[in-house]
Amino acid sequence: MNASGKIRLGTLFMDLDALSGVVAYRHTGDAVMTVTAAIDRITIKRPLREICDLELSGQVTFSTGRSSMEVSMQVAKAPAKGEAVGEEDVLMTCAFTMVSLDPATRKPVAVSPLKVETPEEKRIFELGQRNYEAKKALAKIALLKQTPNDEESDLIHAIWLRQLAYHDPTQPLTKPPNLASMSKTAVHSTAIMQPQHRNRHSFMIFGGYLLKQTFELAFCCAAAFAHARPTFISLDPSTFENPVPVGSVLYLSATVAYTDAPPSSSAPSSPRTSPSSSSSSPPSEPSKAKTRVQVRVDSKVRDVEHGRTRPTGQFNYTFLVDGDVGVVPESYGEFMVWLDARRRAACLVDGWGEGVGEGERMME
Repeated sequence: MNASGKIRLGTLFMDLDALSGVVAYRHTGDAVMTVTAAIDRITIKRPLREICDLELSGQVTFSTGRSSMEVSMQVAKAPAKGEAVGEEDVLMTCAFTMVSLDPATRKPVAVSPLKVETPEEKRIFELGQRNYEAKKALAKIALLKQTPNDEESDLIHAIWLRQLAYHDPTQPLTKPPNLASMSKTAVHSTAIMQPQHRNRHSFMIFGGYLLKQTFELAFCCAAAFAHARPTFISLDPSTFENPVPVGSVLYLSATVAYTDAPPSSSAPSSPRTSPSSSSSSPPSEPSKAKTRVQVRVDSKVRDVEHGRTRPTGQFNYTFLVDGDVGVVPESYGEFMVWLDARRRAACLVDGWGEGVGEGERMME
């Protein structure tokens, strides 16, 4: 529980990462070293409106005989004894990519392919195959490899022109108070890594602990930006690039990367880089608008003795907040961060869960 009496999601993420390791070892055995390589997505399916016992479960859903495997996890309300978990009881789903390494050389080693027999197992395996292919396809069109497309270039130019108008005394436009510069939303943290957070194999920090730290910083960033308590929606696919040794210094930087109106059946998602034109509430009434906020957390680790700094991963969290707020990029680098987050937001529309953010928020 956190200070607000709600479930502490960061701790739940740690438990999910730990359980995914247990599931992976049941597939590989103890002769290899298994580590978390990536988190494919964490999504809230239904809001939790009560404090109750939770059941965490998982299984290997994709493995072709190489060094990696996909472990799919879910969090659900614990069923009564002798009963199975119903679809309406599933609260959260996620998938971890685990990689098996040789304990001596730290090189990837092949694991047994997954044997599928039933129609349901085949369906789940094919879904894992599609996810694997989709990740490879997205990597090919990343902004680090390709320039923005024509639509994105036009959008960048339009935002830039609007910002020029904000600073032009001959123009009637003024920057609205609910619009913040991206650089002004950044929050940072620095911590030395202690041995109690290491993993089972070596003096490297447990991936679940890093996930918890990034989530809690992202939550603080969204709250400070919106002046409201955020509701977590999802974590986009994220990769652990380099291990974090015990005794090293971990630097985290969180920035609001993108904001838009939540998608609905009647209106598509639209970026919030200007004041909302759809608000019809009288000035005396509090706004009932909601904003979807993407927070990007960049992490890097520094070797204290040698002073070397390496990136350890990038994590992209999405929250829902009350109010009409927006973020605007100013430099070219910020525009690329904004475009990357915009693409992620478009992918998230398909998984927008009914009821997200409604009722009492018990998972924060």
